[in-house]
Amino acid sequence: MASKAKVCYACSACGYETPKWVGRCPGCGAWNTLEESVSAVPEKAAARPAKQRPGTGARAMLLKDIPEDTTIRISTEISELDRVLGGGIVEGGLMLIGGDPGIGKSTLLLQTCAHLARQGKRVLYVSGEESARQIKLRASRLGIREDIHVLAENALDEVENRLRELQPDAAVIDSIQTMYRPEMASAPGSVSQIREGTSLIMRLCKETGTSIFLVGHVTKDGAIAGPRMLEHMVDVVLYFEGDRQQDYRLLRAVKNRFGSVNELGVFRMTGSGMQTVENPSEELLSHRAKGASGSCVFCGLEGSRPLLCDVQALTSPTYYGTPRRTVNGADAGRIALLLAVLEKRASQRTYNQDVYINVAGGLELSEPAADLALCTAVASSLKDRTLPPEVAVMGEVGLAGEVRTIPQCERRISECARLGFTTVIIPRSNARRIQAPEGVRIIGVDTVAQTLSVLF
Repeated sequence: MASKAKVCYACSACGYETPKWVGRCPGCGAWNTLEESVSAVPEKAAARPAKQRPGTGARAMLLKDIPEDTTIRISTEISELDRVLGGGIVEGGLMLIGGDPGIGKSTLLLQTCAHLARQGKRVLYVSGEESARQIKLRASRLGIREDIHVLAENALDEVENRLRELQPDAAVIDSIQTMYRPEMASAPGSVSQIREGTSLIMRLCKETGTSIFLVGHVTKDGAIAGPRMLEHMVDVVLYFEGDRQQDYRLLRAVKNRFGSVNELGVFRMTGSGMQTVENPSEELLSHRAKGASGSCVFCGLEGSRPLLCDVQALTSPTYYGTPRRTVNGADAGRIALLLAVLEKRASQRTYNQDVYINVAGGLELSEPAADLALCTAVASSLKDRTLPPEVAVMGEVGLAGEVRTIPQCERRISECARLGFTTVIIPRSNARRIQAPEGVRIIGVDTVAQTLSVLF
């Protein structure tokens, strides 16, 4: 039967489709996100709905009758990846990992395939971007000699046939934006192709029990390219972050149906692949400047992991009408609030100072417990006086200049003690309930002004 092309416009953010282009998406309200999409529709059957795949035939079961399986997770033998996944790969799970080009997504997943193959698992690596020879070159560079099945294909029907034929325990599809359904007229990477392709892969995961990793490209805003429903369809969404000019890579989970989304994995990019950083606190503080003002150590929490970092501040007299506020690694609005508290409650004059804030190591401080360390770093630079190298500071600061309670303070202090810090300044409300570890002196403070008087 003859077919004719049907033109519609689909939103790249939410997948909403409309026959006419509009500037603002009626579905999600985003501007300039509608993209032209072409699909083939039979002339005499254009009004008929598309034929859907039949159901799986599963029967309803009582919750108590569903068997429990304690071996549902498979360890990747990469400790930082297992931490972020919640303990390992879940059987039949669909996981999406996104990141900037060249950040190391394919390298990490190829290493994961090698570790799984070493355990005797059957693994399939599907690449729609590279040839089998290119994958072989990367494997040789990484020193991978394990038996991994490689398929260079971007037609999803062929990928489905190979997956059903091979029945692997785990598979990698690199990337979802390069895959396409041949029966659909739209180009690979379009909203309809990504939506239908992900739906097919998800169905395969649940039917066969194969755990599948999807690699996703990211947009210039840092979000995974394609409709937002892509993230809703998968079980786990991971983001691989970091500067390609630096060695460190951070792996975060923004969605995880099988574990916590607060965990952080730290890797180092080397010539032989991704290496896990077992002690990131020590690594982050290894290059700390000695005897310099404006530096303060803070112990933050990334999920269950305490992480020490160097909070840096630099102040200099401004020669313009409005002083500059440049922030890297923290919220700029929060910094403006803390500078106002320092000015009003602690008599630290910042109205005529340019203030620059940096969190060393590329970390992002989002918890309020970092407030006191930020204030201390700014005051240290203003006074041009250094803090003792064995002091760590943590606490939330209110608008009245008071220092408020922070969560899981004992775990933070234990991490400070493990790395040799002998003095820890915390809110007094926390200090009343904590017994100091051997060799550590805990100082409880009530206000920012009191903190500065103790330190300086």
